[in-house]
Amino acid sequence: MPPIETFYEVMRKQGITRRSFMKYCSLTASALGLGPSFVPQIAHAMETKPRTPVVWVSGLECTCCSESFIRGAHPLAKDVVLSMISLDYNHTLMAAAGHHAEAALEETLEKYKGNYILAVEGNPPLNEDGMFCIIGGRPFLDQLKRAAEGAKAVIAWGACASYGCVQAAKPNPTRATPIHEVITDKPIIRVPGCPPIAEVMTGVITYMLTFDRLPELDRQGRPAMFYGQRIHDKCYRRAHFDAGQFVESWDDENARKGYCLYKMGCKGPTTYNACSTIGWNDGTSFPIQSGHGCIGCSEDGFWDQGSFYNRVTDLTQFGVEANADQIGLAATGVVGAGVAIHAAISALKAAQNRAALREEA
Repeated sequence: MPPIETFYEVMRKQGITRRSFMKYCSLTASALGLGPSFVPQIAHAMETKPRTPVVWVSGLECTCCSESFIRGAHPLAKDVVLSMISLDYNHTLMAAAGHHAEAALEETLEKYKGNYILAVEGNPPLNEDGMFCIIGGRPFLDQLKRAAEGAKAVIAWGACASYGCVQAAKPNPTRATPIHEVITDKPIIRVPGCPPIAEVMTGVITYMLTFDRLPELDRQGRPAMFYGQRIHDKCYRRAHFDAGQFVESWDDENARKGYCLYKMGCKGPTTYNACSTIGWNDGTSFPIQSGHGCIGCSEDGFWDQGSFYNRVTDLTQFGVEANADQIGLAATGVVGAGVAIHAAISALKAAQNRAALREEA
């Protein structure tokens, strides 16, 4: 097997300077939540380790994960991210088509057996022997199983691969199934979202390349570095939530003031993702900043929870919050109590002053 070029060698061929390379390593460490001491470790991995072979297959999906991935703005997606890996098969991005594309897949599976990462976008339908999704003349279910045989790890891109998503919505006539129910003998890292944030996708790959292992995962198999906090915890509208200040109807005065969107169905208090810290489109914005509540697309079953505009009515499981109405009443009560206390103190001081004047008289 001919040696695979390292990530750094590819960057140098593309004219990227050493200074830009080290800046990339610094930005990557920051994105992964790692301290400056990890920058040399990331740089060493990029300089010495061969690019990771990646096979990217697609089942029932809308291609939004691929679209998100190639639009990553940090770091240098065009020159860096697609050079970080040896993307040997992705029928959306590759030039080859038809029999040539399928031949390339088989060649990669054999050539790098046991050394490649399998990235899966979408999911397989199980009904009718998988005939609801055909790739290269055969069910995607067969292609998925074949590709998983020699993979050292599997990445489930998006809510479709991670949970099933809208294809698996009730009554699910095709029996669309998340990949962990089909692939049971390989480590799987779930990167949910509809789609996931581009920088989250590239960050996961960078971590796996640098440390040659899966990142720490939460109970749902998601990388904790990106899915360890609720959107609500870092949302810039959180202060309005705590103060009981909510948008009551679309485009009302409270909406213009940027109040909390919880009453309009925002699922930020129950959704774990990095939208409120990383943002989208090079950190430009995210749904809540655009005036629309979070729909919870990184959580299992979000598509079968009724209208996206039905707010969660009970948040007692998280401790301090109860629900928006109670929070609003509590806030009003605190203000009212403060006014009453202030009035009582003022009255007491006035009485004391009158008493002192009488004694002087």
